[in-house]
Amino acid sequence: MAVASMEKDAINTEDDLHLNNSFGDTGFISPDKEDISRILTVPFSGRIRGGMRPGKKIIIMGIIDPEPDSFDISLTCGHNEENDDEDLTDVALKLGARFTERQFLRNARVSGKWSEEETPIVYFPFIPDQPFRIEIHCEHQRFRIFVDGHQLFDFYHKVKSLQAINMIQIVGSLQITKLG
Repeated sequence: MAVASMEKDAINTEDDLHLNNSFGDTGFISPDKEDISRILTVPFSGRIRGGMRPGKKIIIMGIIDPEPDSFDISLTCGHNEENDDEDLTDVALKLGARFTERQFLRNARVSGKWSEEETPIVYFPFIPDQPFRIEIHCEHQRFRIFVDGHQLFDFYHKVKSLQAINMIQIVGSLQITKLG
């Protein structure tokens, strides 16, 4: 049962600084004000301590740029420094917000091959110059994605070794305010 695995998890930046993520808790530990911009600068890359597992969630809070084009959030396998060929890194989940098309795309790359892109969404949840909260819940067979507290879609696992999913990368037209 998930209760047994409620220890603290962390996402580490490349500088080995980290923000704690409590399972089932919104208690973030934020760094000093002068460090926050350096730690959460976009593009962002950080390690997910212990990888993913059922019951674990990642929360990304931020603000959309005033005139956004797009942003991507990727959960990947392996540390970039260990894998020189980024095109071969497995991507367990890539979320892509496209503002012109008002789409929130998702797909995965396994053994160098991208899966078919999934596009259907009930509504486009992001508004320029406004805050957002994305939650990625890991379950046994899928990721469940919430935006601002509303379930938006599910994405069934293409990468079967959840523990191997140990990196998060964020790029694009947004600022990160909290990550856990």
